[in-house]
Amino acid sequence: QVQLVQSGGGSVQAGGSLNLSCTASGRTSGRTFSRSTMGWFRQAPGKERELVARIGSGGYSWYVDSVKGRLTISRDNAKNTVYLLMSNLKPEDTAAYYCAASETMIMSRWNVNYWGQGTQVTVSS
Repeated sequence: QVQLVQSGGGSVQAGGSLNLSCTASGRTSGRTFSRSTMGWFRQAPGKERELVARIGSGGYSWYVDSVKGRLTISRDNAKNTVYLLMSNLKPEDTAAYYCAASETMIMSRWNVNYWGQGTQVTVSS
């Protein structure tokens, strides 16, 4: 079994920056993490959970159009950790952010194997 533990987030004014991190732990965490696609989803009140960024085991990254140029996903396989660096944040980025791991190369919310506990990001105008 693998657990994803998130840290970071919080509140910031528009234009500010926040960082999120997510570390995998558990008996098979190292093997699972290195071969998994890792991603960050977000869910605002009343809205569906959406994938905002993902990074494959080989380091290839993808972003939803609304965050391109502002959010950066990266991973450190030696530390079993994935990061989301967020800059130039906007009020519409306000949501609960969830780390996710998928053994499927193209991650979607329907093929996530493990979820983090979620962390709130609030951007005020």
